[in-house]
Amino acid sequence: MYELKVIGRFAAAHNLREFYGKCEDLHGHNWLVEAVVEAPDLDAAGLVLDFGVIKKLLNEALDRLDHKYLNEIEPFKTLNPTSENIARFIYDHLSPAIHAASQGRARVTRVTAWESETASATYIA
Repeated sequence: MYELKVIGRFAAAHNLREFYGKCEDLHGHNWLVEAVVEAPDLDAAGLVLDFGVIKKLLNEALDRLDHKYLNEIEPFKTLNPTSENIARFIYDHLSPAIHAASQGRARVTRVTAWESETASATYIA
């Protein structure tokens, strides 16, 4: 099995609902996002998938969040915009794109959203 990892970034504001602490107030983060793609074999060029393709697709997913107030975009109008839910949101947008770009050979196995240097949440498929 082969595993690739790409990293992207986005900045956004949010506030957590039903959270009784500082994060209930409006605040922002500069998120770092790691996406992991795996495949059991390589293509004719010896690749799982070109890193440039994966980065482009990840950045397309992140563009939906970048410089936004997350509480005002779907699905976060009702879904709490926690790092856990953000990781899943990115996975849900990236996964079908990777599947299509690799002609079904590769899949996204996990997405990690780092909201600070010391705190992250991972969605594992």
